[in-house]
Amino acid sequence: MTQSLTPIKRVVIVGGGIAGLSTAYALLEEAKKIGQSIECTVLEAQSHWGGKILTKQVNGLLVEGGPDSFLTTKPWALGLCEKLGLSEQLINTNQGQTQTFAYSRGQLREFPQGLVSMVPTKIGPLFKSGLVSWSGIMRMAGDWFIPPRQASAPEESLASFFCRRLGQEAFDRLIEPLVAGIYAGDASELSVSATFPQFVDLEMKHGGLIKGVLAQQQVHRTSQTSNGPRRSLFVTLQGGLSDLVLRLAEVLTASGVILLTGKNVEQIKRENSLEGIRPWKVTLAGGELMEADGVVLATPAFVSSRLLKSVNSQVSSLLADIPYASTATVSISFPKTEVQSYLSGFGFVVPRVEHRKLIAATWSSLKWAGRANTDESLIRCYIGGRGREAILDMDDSHLISLALSELQDILGIATKPLSAHVFRWAQAMPQYIIGHRDRVKAIRQCLTPSRGLLVTGAAYEGLGIPDCIRDGQETAKTLSAALWKNAY
Repeated sequence: MTQSLTPIKRVVIVGGGIAGLSTAYALLEEAKKIGQSIECTVLEAQSHWGGKILTKQVNGLLVEGGPDSFLTTKPWALGLCEKLGLSEQLINTNQGQTQTFAYSRGQLREFPQGLVSMVPTKIGPLFKSGLVSWSGIMRMAGDWFIPPRQASAPEESLASFFCRRLGQEAFDRLIEPLVAGIYAGDASELSVSATFPQFVDLEMKHGGLIKGVLAQQQVHRTSQTSNGPRRSLFVTLQGGLSDLVLRLAEVLTASGVILLTGKNVEQIKRENSLEGIRPWKVTLAGGELMEADGVVLATPAFVSSRLLKSVNSQVSSLLADIPYASTATVSISFPKTEVQSYLSGFGFVVPRVEHRKLIAATWSSLKWAGRANTDESLIRCYIGGRGREAILDMDDSHLISLALSELQDILGIATKPLSAHVFRWAQAMPQYIIGHRDRVKAIRQCLTPSRGLLVTGAAYEGLGIPDCIRDGQETAKTLSAALWKNAY
């Protein structure tokens, strides 16, 4: 008895965040390149697509529950927007007031303009800011004379790296609050080679951070081009980041991809390897069974760990070792006339050494056009993070009160708000702790023999939207090569 062949490959992607949707889109591109057809289904447990990308429009306000923008120095999000016809909808940060502040020693102090990518290149603005003492600035200048570590030295934490190169005070007052705003993490746990490998490279290549940044600036000045529209460091979409998700879902559906929300996956199995038989069995809650030639888990590492326990216990264990932090955002609107005198620039960050409840706050309506009514100001507060998750046990009303109390204490705002919107993100931020890169490498290697089973998303190669899109694209290439090995 012969088995019937299945020339059209079928793939199931678990997780409908930006990584999962990007993987589906890239799979279609890869199949088209080699003249193949593919059946693709994306399963999402929640009722909406996009994961942490969540835009709400309420009473004239545009409120971002999760990320509010993405980096333009990493090209993958810009590239996807162009493919989806969204380039015209991209908007830059407002250029009228571009300052960023740090709360330090009882007041907001402006981050110096010479602070490039967290590494200072100009002493004057740094001294003027008052963020770091004169002795602290002199210690930072010592970076010029400190030799690089040996390449064979043990992996270093982010805190250790920057304290070694720039000193404790610079780390506490300049570096740590910026890191917390990105990773919501504890810098003494985070791996510098996993979070900011470019700084490790600068040290090894140029002998120090300041030397390396200055060299980079020189290269940038001599290689600048004017191709395409000029973008700010961060951009967003006019209608909010959810427009990227909605457009992506729309294009995928039109291309024949099946998108299903409210679908919980209970089990993944590989049952056979006979030619013509789809080897992967995906069992949904309720008993529904889906068969596939390939499976991509675009879920948080702890979810992927649970699903892979019976498939590959080693990978499951490695995934379980990736910790997560929980955060929340509280967006509050005020009468513009009553708070505008308190607001300038884009917002502020708060160093951990200040022992405040806030990680940071953004003046959303100053940073981006079209975020609030003309007579309102919208402020977004960040709360929680690694070691501070207990705050999130509060109910919404207490979180709002906490945010208001912090704004009053730091800025002096005592005005009654017009509205407030709370978004909780439990176990939402993967932490790239010491050993992360080796852990991810081991996960990839252990999955290779599984033939058609891959993981993707923020837990592995980068947290930001561009990183997740890039990882989805790489995942699609790897899976395509496995599905159609003779075509490559």
